[in-house]
Parts: sequence; structure tokens; C-alpha cells
Amino acid sequence: MACKSCGSGTNEDGTPKGCGSKGSCNTSSCNKRSAYDWLSDLGIDDPYANNIVEVSFKDGASQGFYHAPADLEVFTGDNVAVETNNGFNVGRITLSGELVRLQMKKKKVAEAKVTESVIRRANARDMEKVAEVRLLEKETLVKARAISRQNHVKMKVADVEYQGDGRKATIYYTADDRIDFRELVRQFSHQFRVKIEMRQIGPRQETSRLGGIGSCGRELCCSTWLSDFNAVNTAAARYQNIAINQAKLSGQCGRLKCCLNYELDTYMEALEAFPKKADKLKTGAGLAILIKTDIFKGIMYYTYRENRGLLYPIPVAKVHEIIAMNKAGNEPVDLQSNQLVVETKEEVFGYDDVTGAIDLKPLEKRKNKRRNKSGGGKPQGKSGNSRRKSSGGTAKAGSGGSSAEGKKESGGEKKEGTRSNKRRNRNNRKKKSGDSANRPNANASGNSSNTKPTDSKPSGDGGKGGGTPRKKRTGRRKKTGGGPPKE
Repeated sequence: MACKSCGSGTNEDGTPKGCGSKGSCNTSSCNKRSAYDWLSDLGIDDPYANNIVEVSFKDGASQGFYHAPADLEVFTGDNVAVETNNGFNVGRITLSGELVRLQMKKKKVAEAKVTESVIRRANARDMEKVAEVRLLEKETLVKARAISRQNHVKMKVADVEYQGDGRKATIYYTADDRIDFRELVRQFSHQFRVKIEMRQIGPRQETSRLGGIGSCGRELCCSTWLSDFNAVNTAAARYQNIAINQAKLSGQCGRLKCCLNYELDTYMEALEAFPKKADKLKTGAGLAILIKTDIFKGIMYYTYRENRGLLYPIPVAKVHEIIAMNKAGNEPVDLQSNQLVVETKEEVFGYDDVTGAIDLKPLEKRKNKRRNKSGGGKPQGKSGNSRRKSSGGTAKAGSGGSSAEGKKESGGEKKEGTRSNKRRNRNNRKKKSGDSANRPNANASGNSSNTKPTDSKPSGDGGKGGGTPRKKRTGRRKKTGGGPPKE
């Protein structure tokens, strides 16, 4: 979080609370500090005060130890100018007093090796100069990568850091093998017009300088608060019962995640109560094999070698007893008698009075729809029944063959919904057209005047069909002849 929008608020003089950078970072790395100087925040005079202070540069990207004379009266959080081999550099004091001794002991730096000292407090011009050279770093980084690629050097330029006075630039790079960059340094000096220092770093240091977002959704630990890198191996994942998956256990640097060591001490302390050799237990029901372990609950899950379908949770104390019995030559009856008994609590349901709290809508009665037995089509009204009866009566007045035709015609007038009924009606019409072709005078009887006149239309098969109007076919249906069906 940037200092301008820090959630901890600001003091009366406008400086932000919490991080102590005093509004000088103006970046998202205001919490990137090598250590927290809690003695300076207490306001207690340090009886073991030391004139050596720790100064960090570029928002904690690099640190160094310097002598601070007492007459300068510089304290933690002050921006100071320190001497270097070539000019001066501007940084911020992060540690002072007794904590500096502890930090030097941690980093294995002897007091005799501290030769440089603080020159003065940084003035406004020094801070403006630092802001100007910070703007040049991005452009210098792009040009340095282009020059290294043109020279076909197998290296990756990770970061560029200018000195506070702009006279020196340190180029950090990563490479798999040793590189002869003497010619490359000449080209860098000619292009940037400053003194060049090449410094090789590892993949973890590269990630800490570049920064990023981890798999947890937060900013990387190495780029914010983590000041040193401890060795991480796969044994830390095994102790915590984590699957050895290289893709999931690796961070953005390509190495194992540093957070694997955070909870390792807690797991190691909890594992002290577990037996050392408890992979197999001998019981009367068979040999038991350890499947998994719940470290913090103190439960070990076993199953039989012959039957691996059931898991038996056994407490650690019971496992110690079984191992002692096996060493004495005895065996328990089975695992079920030694497993952990989980008491199930009966759920008691309470009922509350919800009168007036819930409104139920009246149930609507569903209308029962009449369905046709033949195919589930639309129900026919009285007009359909009357037409069916009248057609049947006229057919009955004629000859025997005409009565069958009348029944078929009346059946053909129904609107069928299913595909099978349509196919059946089409076959009936074919048979009807064949009968009419064999008996052309079937409708020429004396009672033909009693029948209801219908408008006969020529069919699509050359006029071979009967007088009953056919249902109009769709364009996708193939037209066939109206002759007698083939046997």
C-alpha cells in the first residue's frame, strides 16, 4: 500500500503512521524493510548505544552498515547521505542501537569491516536527484537487455540500481554459467556514460527485487518483509503430509516455496508424540498397514492387508500399546476394538411459531385435459362426432365395399399427432385408392343421391385416387403413385 493512501493514517506533520518511511517511498513497497526497530518506537534510551547504523537503499532492495557520528543526531527513519568509493549514495536508516549488533551477527559482518560512514542528512536536492535517477532505471534496463542480446551473451539482466548521485549503476543479472562480460561492460559504459558494476544474483534474489503476487493472492514474502533465504527441501513437505508435486510446491522463482518452513516447527513438535516404526501392526484378524496420519488430532488410520476397504482410526496412545504387545509376542484381537469411538450427538429440532410470518399462496387446481386414445391429439368437439356419424351413415347406405371405404375415410379425416398414426393413415389411403381403381362403379349405386356431396379434386397421382379430398402434403414429403400396394 502506498504511503499516500496508507490505511493507518497520518500524523500531524503529514507523515504516515505504521511503516515509518515518512512519505519518501511513494511506491507499493513501503513495508519492505530489513527489520523492525521496536526499540526506537518505545522511546527508551538505549544504554548500549552504538554508532553503527543500518541503511537501506531503493526501498529496502539493498542494505549496508555505516558509522554514524553522534554529532549528526540521526535516528531510525531519517534519510541520510553516505559515502561510497565513487561519490555518495542516499538511503534511509532502518536500524540503530543494540539491534544493529544482532543484525550484524546474523549476517556475519564484523565491526572492523565497517569503514564507511554517514556524511549528513539528505537535503531536498539529494531527494530530487534520487527521484531523477530512479526514472532512468527502467530505460537503462531495456537498453541493457538489448545490448546483451546483440552480443549473444547467455545472461538475463534482472534489475538496474543507480547510485544516489547518478555516477554509478549496478546491473544485477542471472546466468547458469560463468560469463566473460568485459566487452559487455565497455559497451554499457559507452552507452550510459556512468561507471558500471555487474553483480550476479540467484533466482530467489531476482524474484525479491522484481516482486509479484503469490499463489495465496498476496504480495511475495521475499519482496516485502523476508530479509534472508533459508534452505527449503522436500522433507518439509513430507513432514506436513503434503503431496510432492513440483508444480504446486514451486514459487515464481522456480524453487521450493519459502512458506513451507513457516509451520514446519509446529509439525515437528507434534510428531514427537507419534511412534517411530508404526507402519505395520500385527493383530489376530491379520496384518494392519498404516494408510494416513492426522498429526494435530493424534489419529493414525490403519487397514488390513487382505481387506483394504475399511479404515480404522486409532489414537496414538493405542498404537503405542499395540506396538508394546507385538514386541512382547502378543497380538490384539482386531483393530475395531481399539479404534476411536466417535460419539454422535442427537440433533434436537426445535419448532417455532411462524403464524403470520409466512404467507402460503392458495393452491391452484389443475385442469384435467382430455386426451385422445389414438395419439394424444386435440380433443374433438360435437361437430367432429356429428361429421363422423354422418359419414358412417352414408357409407352404410351403399354397398359393402363402400361401407369399408366410409370407415376408412372417416378415420382419415382425423388429425393424428404422432408419426406412427400419420404413417398408418397414409397406408390406408393407398389401400383405398387401390380398391377404387379395381371397382370404379362402387359409388354409382342408386343410393348415391343420399350421400353428402363433396368437392372432388384431382389427386397428385394422375387422377387415380377416390373422391375423398386428401390432406395436403408438405413439400418435404416424397410423392408416390396411387396404385395397389406391393406385396
